[in-house]
Amino acid sequence: MYRADDQTGMFPDPLFKSYNVESIKLGLKENWKQFTLLVLVNMMVGGMVGLERTVVPLIGTETFHIGSDIVLFSFIIAFGVVKAFTNLVSGVLADKHTRRKVLIWGWLAGLPVPFMLAWGPDWNWILLANILLGISQGLAWSMTVNMKIDLVGPEKRGFAMGLNEAAGYGGVGLTALLTGYLASHYGLRPQPFYIGIIYTFVGLLLSIFVIKDTRKHAQLEARQVKTTLSGEKAHKPNLLWVFRETSLRNRNLFSVSQAGLINNLNDGMSWGVFPLLFLSLGVGLEGVSWIKAVYPIVWGTGQIITGPLTDKLGRKPLIVWGMFVQVAGHILIGLQLFNPLTSGLLGSILLGLGTAMVYPALLAAVSDAAHPVWRASSLGVYRFWRDMGYAIGALMASIVGSYFGLMWAVHLAGMVTLVSGIVVWVRMKETR
Repeated sequence: MYRADDQTGMFPDPLFKSYNVESIKLGLKENWKQFTLLVLVNMMVGGMVGLERTVVPLIGTETFHIGSDIVLFSFIIAFGVVKAFTNLVSGVLADKHTRRKVLIWGWLAGLPVPFMLAWGPDWNWILLANILLGISQGLAWSMTVNMKIDLVGPEKRGFAMGLNEAAGYGGVGLTALLTGYLASHYGLRPQPFYIGIIYTFVGLLLSIFVIKDTRKHAQLEARQVKTTLSGEKAHKPNLLWVFRETSLRNRNLFSVSQAGLINNLNDGMSWGVFPLLFLSLGVGLEGVSWIKAVYPIVWGTGQIITGPLTDKLGRKPLIVWGMFVQVAGHILIGLQLFNPLTSGLLGSILLGLGTAMVYPALLAAVSDAAHPVWRASSLGVYRFWRDMGYAIGALMASIVGSYFGLMWAVHLAGMVTLVSGIVVWVRMKETR
């Protein structure tokens, strides 16, 4: 499966120049201080998305009186498309510059976002804020993923991704809950967005003064790997080659990419649909904030368990069964088997649990299949497809909701999730 271009395992890419190997070690125990700091930073990165989960759709309907679902969900579409393309280039930027520099750029792009959400005079300001948020997330979250993978090496990838995504989506859920509480007591703007101002300044200061770059850890791993994937050239391939390999040619990477897209399609759908749907069913704003918070909180904290589990059981079982658990969540919400609040909470728990099973396994599977020389770029391509799911899910929900009602957006998301899980079951081979 792999081959070396020489017996030292060195690659003729200037990125992988010689350095003092003795000063760099791979492993969670060896790098726990930087790893912990990156977990804290990613919690704040996720919190920036959590600012919008409960409040922004309601700002559109109640503050700016938007009646069109497509216009209302346009902020999610803008966020998803911009984040997807930023993910695509983030790995290239990280290899050309450093992981730490790109992380700092991500925070700088996010600085204006909470101010624009809190005081923007019209909907165009919300759209512009989400374009900046997409850039910020594409750079900052991508770098926390790459940096943790660099630090721990190949043995603990699932565990590392579990902690990374637990922190990020835990931040999403807790912030969604807190903004819903603040909005119910103080109004939709500006108080709920004060939290984001704190996140941006603390995250930026930590990234500038405390976080250290990890590219040399990736260099060390590349020296240790004697071979390259699928018989390709030993030197670092260009982005077009990596895009084709990750998107289509490698059946494992294709399976992972489409599953990631459908996962975030579900998230993009729920982001726009759930606040409006459950308010229309008679659930109060605090109840809606709990429904919106439970999904990412379970998704985030669950990965503390599912991350290490994918290192033991393999990637494929968690991906396949995680997709099917998400289908069960859609069924519970779509059929409204209980009262709306109970159905929403239980369905969101299942959606969060299924996503917790899938998320670290997907990232670890990409890291397994991609050589360290082009792993950052491959992760960027995977995250391109995954986060394009936000835009596709929001667009799908807006069109289906306009013609058939918001509940049918939930039904359709469940159907495509079922198909996606079957694709992984049939096409993917275990990568661990």
